[in-house]
Amino acid sequence: MKRLLSFAAVILLAFGALAQTPATAPQQKIDELVRLLQDPDVKAWLDSRKDVVAPAPSPASSQGHTSELAKFESAARARVNEILAAIPAIPAEVKAAAMKARHDATSRGYAPVFVIFGALVALGLLAEGLYRRLAMPRETLLGRLAPVGIFAGAMAIVFFAVEWPPLARVTLLAYLSAFILFRLAISLLSVAAIGPRSRNRLVILFGLLCFAVATAAVGEPLGVAPAVNDAITYCFSVVGLFLAIKAVWSSSQRTRSSKMALSVFLVALWLIWCLDMRGLFWIGIYALVLPAILDAVGRAAASFTSDPGSLRGIAIVRGARAAVIALAVGWLALVWHLNPDTLGQRDPVIVALFYGGLKSVLILVVADFLWQMAKGWIDRTLRVATDTTSLAPADAARRARFRTLLPIFRNVLAVVVAVMAGLIVLAEMGVQIGPLIAGAGIFGVAIGFGSQTLVKDVISGVFYMLDDAFRVGEYIQAKDYKGTVEGFSLRSVRLRHHRGPVFTVPFGELGAVENMSRDWVIDKFKITVGFNTDIEKARKLTKKVGAELVEDAELGPLFIEPLKMKGVEEFGDYGIVLSFAMTTVPGMQTYVRRKAYAKIREVFLANGIAFAQPTVQVGGDDKDGGAAAAQAIRAQQANAASQAK
Repeated sequence: MKRLLSFAAVILLAFGALAQTPATAPQQKIDELVRLLQDPDVKAWLDSRKDVVAPAPSPASSQGHTSELAKFESAARARVNEILAAIPAIPAEVKAAAMKARHDATSRGYAPVFVIFGALVALGLLAEGLYRRLAMPRETLLGRLAPVGIFAGAMAIVFFAVEWPPLARVTLLAYLSAFILFRLAISLLSVAAIGPRSRNRLVILFGLLCFAVATAAVGEPLGVAPAVNDAITYCFSVVGLFLAIKAVWSSSQRTRSSKMALSVFLVALWLIWCLDMRGLFWIGIYALVLPAILDAVGRAAASFTSDPGSLRGIAIVRGARAAVIALAVGWLALVWHLNPDTLGQRDPVIVALFYGGLKSVLILVVADFLWQMAKGWIDRTLRVATDTTSLAPADAARRARFRTLLPIFRNVLAVVVAVMAGLIVLAEMGVQIGPLIAGAGIFGVAIGFGSQTLVKDVISGVFYMLDDAFRVGEYIQAKDYKGTVEGFSLRSVRLRHHRGPVFTVPFGELGAVENMSRDWVIDKFKITVGFNTDIEKARKLTKKVGAELVEDAELGPLFIEPLKMKGVEEFGDYGIVLSFAMTTVPGMQTYVRRKAYAKIREVFLANGIAFAQPTVQVGGDDKDGGAAAAQAIRAQQANAASQAK
């Protein structure tokens, strides 16, 4: 007990010394205090007091979110009552602020603020008029924005060159900035694809918004009471809400139900803004106007490039839209950061989800931009690769390879980008993606065992592509399927038969592939001539025919090696069978063979070489009877041939 009293006395003396003198305690007192704290009895007594004197639970911790909600409701109610009470004082406060700004300017030898404002605006309009006379701006977005830039630049030069009184400087800066933004809005709306009446309503609404923001900005410097300044802002918001609802109901392109839903949405947004829930308010604003803004910005950015489908055009259009979304996300984060007392900011889960959502939006924007750039390059390469005229065989083969592999690469890239973006978004939202990836691997193995045919098709397709077995545009035959290759998927190939039908064949069903369109084709055919034909003469005539075909302007590019007679193939029943061969480009051998047939017939008949015909000789002395029998047989064969056709 004595030790406890001694400890208490030392503690009291120590606090008394700290309270009386700013200097540190003497070293001996500190040593005494440390010695007492290290005493076992004192330590045991302090440990026992921890269990006895437990902190009582605070009302806030017991009530949890209910207390926070009650505080928010009380603060909102007090704010509304304060604003309603400040509305009658608006005229007097506005008059006092105007007189204060006027006195601040006139007392220093300047004209009243509204006169200075009018003079600066007149100067800007004069500079803009001179620019329009000299430069003749074009009817494009840049041509419409350039005069506004001249207008703002002329005013800015004079404004920053003169040392204005403090209150006049703030007032002029606020209202001049609002007027410039209003002019920019007019220029942007002039190129938007909306009707004149809707454009005029938007101009009025945006002008009111600019004036309201400028008035709220100069309220505090001019000495307007905060409650009155808020009341003025709320009055402007009521007028803006009325104009917005009127614009919705004046539109003839919407149904009555959609107009009602949009009006309710606008009223809900206004109430959210009145309750000072800025983050939720701006999310609603983005949901309402961001799609139209992105469309307008995309069309405006497309005017800066002659080819929107090129990589430069895609970068400009998609980059402009991505910049708008990034600015919207940045503004939303700034609004959230500048309102730390809102209801959602007090819950760490909501804060984490909010910032994770903002980061996810930026991730999706970057993923979309990269995907569109890659897709644009692939599509442009495919368009170029389809034109193989006047190209060397090696270049034509390389382009055919591009047409084959690039569609598959595009599909694979789309899946990779989507999966990677999805995983990053889940990670930003607080989801542990490690177990998810491991589970996906196990699930993939199970799917692989359950769908062996699908896996077989995909793997077979990969090896067909690695082996370069066929390309888009080539004619192939595999088992009972043949046709021109039109395209691929991950598991099948699409073949167009020469008669029109389309076969979609899984890669696993192809087997051995016969490619009839690769590099060159040797075409062989046979012709039967009479037994009395001069073989050497036929060979020379065939060589002459081959030379004429090669020199032909239409057929010459189709030959790789000219037409030649190989020699006697065999002795047939009715004559000598001659063999011919030629090497042509793939796919054109049938067309060239038809031309060769016609030319050979013409040359052979002109030089006395007869083609063999089936004949029948009937025995006996009656030669006329045999000739009649042979003629009858030929007639029967001709009838049979015509019926077969």
